[in-house]
Amino acid sequence: MGIFERFLSVWVAVAIVAGIALGLWVPEVFTAIAAAEVARVNLVVAVLIWLMIYPMMIQIDLGAIRDVGRKPKGLLLTLVINWLIKPFSMALLGWLFFRVFFASWVDPQTASEYIAGMILLGVAPCTAMVFVWSQLTKGDPNYTLVQVSVNDLIMVFAFAPITGFLLGVTDIQVPWNTLMLSVGLYVVLPLLAGYLTRKVLTVDGSAEALNRFVAAIKPWSIVGLITTVVILFGLQANTIVARPLDILLIAIPLAIQTYGIFAIAYWAALRLKLAHNIAAPACMIGTSNFFELAVAVAISLFGLHSGAALATVVGVLVEVPVMLSLVAFANRTRHWFSA
Repeated sequence: MGIFERFLSVWVAVAIVAGIALGLWVPEVFTAIAAAEVARVNLVVAVLIWLMIYPMMIQIDLGAIRDVGRKPKGLLLTLVINWLIKPFSMALLGWLFFRVFFASWVDPQTASEYIAGMILLGVAPCTAMVFVWSQLTKGDPNYTLVQVSVNDLIMVFAFAPITGFLLGVTDIQVPWNTLMLSVGLYVVLPLLAGYLTRKVLTVDGSAEALNRFVAAIKPWSIVGLITTVVILFGLQANTIVARPLDILLIAIPLAIQTYGIFAIAYWAALRLKLAHNIAAPACMIGTSNFFELAVAVAISLFGLHSGAALATVVGVLVEVPVMLSLVAFANRTRHWFSA
């Protein structure tokens, strides 16, 4: 795990402070960025999102799906958590906290946007960082690749319907055209580009060229993420200065969701008698989020200045330290599982 991944929350926190400071100091710069928009897609942010997503999609081997029948219980656990539990529990927690517990602290419109951002996080299963979590828990790398590849393929077809349903349930108007455009722009096209790149670089049967290329472009993924955070918080600077408590209010249900989902998945893995090198990555995949996709879709659906975009960025801030604590827990409880 590199220094950027290990201290990702620190870099995000620094980017938040820098974004707020710049937003107050040179607001005209962020106004110009916000104006660079075509069909509700911000061109500057779209480029940055692609910088984030493309290196991750190259690592997905769709050919690994042919091994889907190997040890099916671990894959089944991941799919049930990701598509039948997590999106709905996230929507429920968002509604419970911002419509009930925090209702007196957040106005209804802002609360709706925060809930929307949480839903987008809940419907986007992790794609890239899960390889890090798998490595840290000594997971089976080949099986992790199968799980991630299958989840990404399902995401192409399931992300928009589930997102639209949950946003509708929470009384948020769904701009379907924009949602479908976002799925195409930030899921289908990057996945296709990653597949084609991977095919070209492994044409000789060796992964050496692929690994060199991924290593060369991976830092740009971090650059894209940090720059996006700076832009989002720069645009939200005045709102955040006026309501700093909102960051904490968003973080609380996100942390509860992460620990809660992991507890359900880990208990199920024990009941299924999975080996630890299958169980730990399966639980990590079901717990963590594809926050890059969530950020992109939140911006497309609700705008750069929206509470939904803010909530997805807070998800980045929360996820890394929480997931590292779960990695430590999984490693300490390795003896709970059969060899």
